[in-house]
Amino acid sequence: MGLELTPFRGLRYDPDRVGSLAAVTSPPYDVVVRPDGVLHLESADPHNIVRLILPQASTPTARNKQAANTLRRWVTEGVLTTDEQPGLYVYEQRGAGLVQRGVIGALRVSQPSDGVVLPHEDVMPHVVADRAALMRATSANLEPLLLTYRGDGDEAGAAATIERTAERPPLLCTTTEDGFSHRLWAVTDPAELERIQTDLARHQALIADGHHRWATYLRLRAEHASPSPWDYGLVLLVDTARYPLRVRAIHRLLHRLPVPEALSALSGLFRVRQLHTPLNEALETLADASCAGNAFLLAGDGAFHLVDKPSPDLLARTVPLDRPEAWRTLDATVLHNALLEHVWRIPDDSPEHIAYIHDTAATVEKAERDGGTAVLLHPVREEVVRELARQGVTMPRKSTSFGPKPASGLVLRALTPPDAL
Repeated sequence: MGLELTPFRGLRYDPDRVGSLAAVTSPPYDVVVRPDGVLHLESADPHNIVRLILPQASTPTARNKQAANTLRRWVTEGVLTTDEQPGLYVYEQRGAGLVQRGVIGALRVSQPSDGVVLPHEDVMPHVVADRAALMRATSANLEPLLLTYRGDGDEAGAAATIERTAERPPLLCTTTEDGFSHRLWAVTDPAELERIQTDLARHQALIADGHHRWATYLRLRAEHASPSPWDYGLVLLVDTARYPLRVRAIHRLLHRLPVPEALSALSGLFRVRQLHTPLNEALETLADASCAGNAFLLAGDGAFHLVDKPSPDLLARTVPLDRPEAWRTLDATVLHNALLEHVWRIPDDSPEHIAYIHDTAATVEKAERDGGTAVLLHPVREEVVRELARQGVTMPRKSTSFGPKPASGLVLRALTPPDAL
């Protein structure tokens, strides 16, 4: 059993009803730095997708109801329209010397034990509950997950069909403020659809970005009698044999732990050195230190502190021995099991105590502004991630950030007929 990707009738913005397609897009919900990022996106266009993926109201129930009403209104007003034919969508991102192409479709949801879609990170239950409530309310997949697979270069398969499709005029083309251009094509020809589907049916995929949304798909599928539209979820599949993704770290912001307290607790457990360098040079020093073992950068007091060479006794006491060595030696493993749980005693699933931020400079700035501690990590290699996933071993939550991530707002999937939303 392999990947089962199904065509769907995409729900897309009518370019004549919005200021620009770029102005209605957003990064994925968990990349938007709140609240500044939400306000920035909301002000870009009154129809920005952030109003659906991160609705703003006083309670969760009110937020989800607001998103559902907004989606219904935009469909009624023709701001969002449904494509006439079901199809798969070829999606291209281009920028910063990089080109990435993949295919968007509705993928049959499967359990990790099926070995078809492999997760590599743990999830936070409260985030899954939040996303599930939003999807129930809107009855829609509002943004695609990012999945990767390893193609074999079959000239008659998905890769060749994607490349041929990208030679045609696109459905849409826009450039977002980060300088990336985005193009989208619909594949509706039955023969082309069959080539893509037959090829993908031979492969398994790794969740690169979207573990919480995949867990949400699983939860909502279990709530509905099969067969139903909830058996499938919206994904972008990228062949990393052809288009390797970039892997970046996700950093931690410890809201209630000032840097002096964080450093004091490390005495005798880690080596700590203050770096008198700017951020880019500090990150280079972190990269060098990570080659020799576990290393982190702490920031928030106007300086950078390199934390490395953990005590072997600390690791022996805190890191479980029943996992592969590749997992036990991960920076994220040592951070969560040794530092957060035992040294700093910070719950890693409490938004009151910890935030997970993709942007390095933003993490440092927020720590300095709020008086907390930024913990900066060095990224994990993709081959380590994939091998652990094949072994069924999940990494600590928010261990990696694969990219570039698909822009939200280019194509949505309604799980009920749009006119019934």
